[in-house]
Amino acid sequence: MDVLMPQLGETVAEGKITKWFKAAGDPVKPGDNLFEIETDKVSMEVPSTAAGVLAEIRVPVGEVAPVGAVVAVIADGAGAAASPAVSPAALAATILPPTAMLPPAQTQHQTRQETQPVKLDPFFEVRTPERNFGPARLPGGIGVTPLARRLAAEAGIELSLLSGSGPHGRIVARDVEQTPRPSRASPAEGPSAEQVKALYAPGSYEEVPLDAMRRTIAARLTRAAQTIPHFYLTADIAIDRLIALREEANNAAPKDAAGTPAFKLSLNDFVIRALALALQRVPAANAAWAGDRILRFKASDIGVAVALDGGLIAPVIRGAETKSLTAISAETKDLATRAREKKLKPADYQGGSSTVSNLGMYGVREFAAIINPPHATMLAVGAARRQAVEQADGSVAFVSMLTVTLSCDHRVVDGALGAALLAAVKALLETPVAMLI
Repeated sequence: MDVLMPQLGETVAEGKITKWFKAAGDPVKPGDNLFEIETDKVSMEVPSTAAGVLAEIRVPVGEVAPVGAVVAVIADGAGAAASPAVSPAALAATILPPTAMLPPAQTQHQTRQETQPVKLDPFFEVRTPERNFGPARLPGGIGVTPLARRLAAEAGIELSLLSGSGPHGRIVARDVEQTPRPSRASPAEGPSAEQVKALYAPGSYEEVPLDAMRRTIAARLTRAAQTIPHFYLTADIAIDRLIALREEANNAAPKDAAGTPAFKLSLNDFVIRALALALQRVPAANAAWAGDRILRFKASDIGVAVALDGGLIAPVIRGAETKSLTAISAETKDLATRAREKKLKPADYQGGSSTVSNLGMYGVREFAAIINPPHATMLAVGAARRQAVEQADGSVAFVSMLTVTLSCDHRVVDGALGAALLAAVKALLETPVAMLI
């Protein structure tokens, strides 16, 4: 039986093998961990689905293979390749969370163009005819046929930016084929490596190859900057009352026998909850662009940008408007820890309705962020500072101020709507007791 590189998320196209738990010639049984893979977002152990002997390792430690590539071969005890009947759904269930599994077969409505001979599709985990499976879905429920997904991956096209012409808005192969391909030598991507290197003396620099995470970040943010019509709104927020409330809450936190407090709220925890509640107060802004329509969400699922070595990721706090500050604090810490250890699952970082990016801990006073698609907004948070402010009676007093900038997708959020959302965030942070009600 061929052992294939599994799919670990909607946008993951390849994985790097970081460890083999078995060596060639070792016996294996179902459930035994075979190897560990690392993608641009996660690290995960992959189990065997068959019994036999690991006859061959085709992708050694440290090498990258595309999704669906054969990385090893399992043979039966007599040396012949084992071929147990393993359904794609059963194999996916050993790797993917339920929300990322492929839907059941839907064969009646596929076009002749997308009914192909048996072949290896890099977005499936087994060798199978494409006609045996219905379309996978993008976040938001938009259907995508297997052939369309493969063509988009080969062409470097972001599926979430396309409009589907198939039944029920499904994205099919012709939608991808009719989309202009991003040029590798386009002016937006800048000069080539050879052109840049020619400007510097040989030996005056070190070349650092791009890993999967950096390539993904570069591609997604380039597309976001080119295709999303950004505009930015900035506000200064007085946070003296917020700081006092935070200190009082942290001082009141119960402690264990060793004196360790049960929680320690950060300024960012209040910002996350404020944005979540503000999106409920201004529901038209709690939305995402979906090609030929806008998706408006019921819950406020807030992504939190986490810096990693060589990149970043934004795991999502689901239903943040329903969670207490202490719950948000604990979940944020857990997600950040698992993100840095590359232990997140696709369900931890896919979807969401907006994102908070905080660079205050680096002393950055203010900045404007590039929106994380398909979100329509992103809140950039700077460092708190003391600032002289004129009071109502004409006197001057020093006040703790925080500058935040809301990036908006003008296709979804107009200027007045963005201003209303930012005003709601400001009101909640300046009157923090409202977040406790």
